[in-house]
Amino acid sequence: MRSGANPPSRLAPPAKIDAIGLEPDVKAITERLFTDSKELHFIPIVGTGGIGKTTLAQTIYHDPLIVGKFDIRAWVTVSQDYSFGDIFKNLLISMKEFVREETSGLSNHEMAEKVYQTLIGRRYLIVIDDMWSEKTWDEVRNYFPDRGDGSRIILTTRLEDVAARADSSKKFHEMKFLGDDDSWDLLKKEVFKGRSYPPTLEKIGRKIAKSCGGLPLAIVVIAGLLSEVSRTEADWEQIANNINLAITAEEEKYAAILSLSYTNLPHHLRHCFLYMGAFPEDYEIPVSNLVKLWVAEGFVQSTLTKSPEEVAEGFLMDLIKRNLVLVKKRKSNGGIKSCGVHDLLRDLCLVRSLEENFLLYFMGKFVLPEIFEDQLRISVSYSDNLLEIDGSTIQTIICYQRSKIGSLEKFRLLSILDMVKADLPNHVFELLHLKHVALSSPTVIPSSISSLRNLETLIVYPTKPCMVTLPDEIWKMSRLRHLISSSFHPLPRLDGETPPLENLHTLSLVTNFVCSERMVEMIPNVKKLGICYIEGKLDDEYHLENLQRLDKLEKLKMEICSDFSLRPSLNPVFPEALKKLTLSGWHHPWEDLSIVGSLPNLQVLKLRNYACDGSIWKTSEGEFEELEFLLIDECNLEEWLMDSSHFPKLKSLVLQRCPSLAEIPDDFGYIPTLELIEVDGRNKSLVESAKRIQNEQETEYENYSIQVRY
Repeated sequence: MRSGANPPSRLAPPAKIDAIGLEPDVKAITERLFTDSKELHFIPIVGTGGIGKTTLAQTIYHDPLIVGKFDIRAWVTVSQDYSFGDIFKNLLISMKEFVREETSGLSNHEMAEKVYQTLIGRRYLIVIDDMWSEKTWDEVRNYFPDRGDGSRIILTTRLEDVAARADSSKKFHEMKFLGDDDSWDLLKKEVFKGRSYPPTLEKIGRKIAKSCGGLPLAIVVIAGLLSEVSRTEADWEQIANNINLAITAEEEKYAAILSLSYTNLPHHLRHCFLYMGAFPEDYEIPVSNLVKLWVAEGFVQSTLTKSPEEVAEGFLMDLIKRNLVLVKKRKSNGGIKSCGVHDLLRDLCLVRSLEENFLLYFMGKFVLPEIFEDQLRISVSYSDNLLEIDGSTIQTIICYQRSKIGSLEKFRLLSILDMVKADLPNHVFELLHLKHVALSSPTVIPSSISSLRNLETLIVYPTKPCMVTLPDEIWKMSRLRHLISSSFHPLPRLDGETPPLENLHTLSLVTNFVCSERMVEMIPNVKKLGICYIEGKLDDEYHLENLQRLDKLEKLKMEICSDFSLRPSLNPVFPEALKKLTLSGWHHPWEDLSIVGSLPNLQVLKLRNYACDGSIWKTSEGEFEELEFLLIDECNLEEWLMDSSHFPKLKSLVLQRCPSLAEIPDDFGYIPTLELIEVDGRNKSLVESAKRIQNEQETEYENYSIQVRY
């Protein structure tokens, strides 16, 4: 089970990269990585914000030749809101396949030492993205070993002084602005996505691209704006005129161009975009949390066919299409798991938020009460307390970095409190207008929570590895839509006359969940359910056959977290609506998966921690007919017998920690939809098997659609 909230992610961004105009840069950096020198080399990349430093580093980081050269790679983004501990914590996360011990309780120094020990004896490539401080570099530098094995560290920064600190020879790589042709090529690609375009638009298109001054970020943002207007010369001329007017009116050309993208947003997207400024710089924002916040703020409403969360996800996709929001990670089904914004666009959010009195981002220990006057929303970072301010107008407090807020007694209008990085303030459960609450401290939720009649979302992550206890009164909170924790104690007693929680869509993670008939009646519309078993009772005491009656259930995560011997006696009957299933510690024989394979709508299957036990898995035709993503993480499987017709729609196969599995069946290469095979790089025979499938498909059948990642 997880303990505590997930830290802000500082990991490597996705591998799908547009490197237009970067070919000379890629060549230059790659040559430095492949130099014969065995000494540890530092390779600084310098350039203004938005010029493509991170894109260049990504391109190199994910290059198959680079992947093959280094034993271990890791990525960390530093940013201005730097924390020594967070740097090494996120390096350990990035290297998690090589770190077996639990690291959550380590001190900052111990985490740094753990990074050092993990890197020793391995040729490594580290990317330290967005370094702002010479002092920061001095503090972290000595934790990277130099054992004469050809290891390399790439450092990206906007500051030449920082680059010179890392490489005293001043051989840092300085990025240049794009030329006119590359600017047009990038704009063209972003707008038309490789398809043909009206030749009449080229002249005005080149003019628009040139006006962006060679800054890739400005080009892709303007491309997002052009994508939303008709492809006529008149509309493109209008955009060109607006750019010229904006540049004339503003001292900073690039800021003016980015601002233009905001002023052209439809009204319903403006507040959603400005909200991105509430999160720390370079923060990886979980989409599931973001859409809940937008819903609680009232930015979106449900429709006849869509829930408010589904509408919010549509709004997010609109911002992504406009290149105002970045995709950080994707779900196994291709959806957006996490997102973020470029630093310069975040700055735009903060400036416009102040101008429009939308949100105040406050970072510092010293509180000036007057700056909080008439504010509706505040995002707090590194603050000791807010006791000195008048909170009578504040409706939203967001805190995604470590802070201490002693009391919320003055914040009587507060409706949104999202602070998974702060200690539990006093008076939280007395704020009657609360709709959304996310907290990191309490292990016991008081019965007074029932007074929060408007509460729709409750997220609780205890600060230590322990379970949260809910009161009986939780069943009386009829507006609850999402009830989430790293782990809840068994659900409290049910009052026989209590009406069902018809609005509850998410319930996770509940220990020893008893799926009685009464429970099914109480959560009839639940769509996402997470359950964990830590006691060895018989199956009929848990009534898992009733799971099939949850006919709205689309996502189910079922963990068995103890070593009790009755695991195979847990025989759930899954609902046919299920689209995503995660099983962990199940220890059922592989043949039992035929039950799972018969589910008609299953698209994603994740098998973790010996979900299945045994040396042979033989699949059959007619199973897994809709499955698109299959993950097997930790098992003792030795032989896999299958035919390409057994997984007719599979797109991604991921195999981790399968040391006894020597090869992937060749028939996977003949699945027409297959796009990705990802395997544990330590299993060399499995890597070679995946490469063989890829090579055979390319050389014999000219099928270049399969990507191999390890």
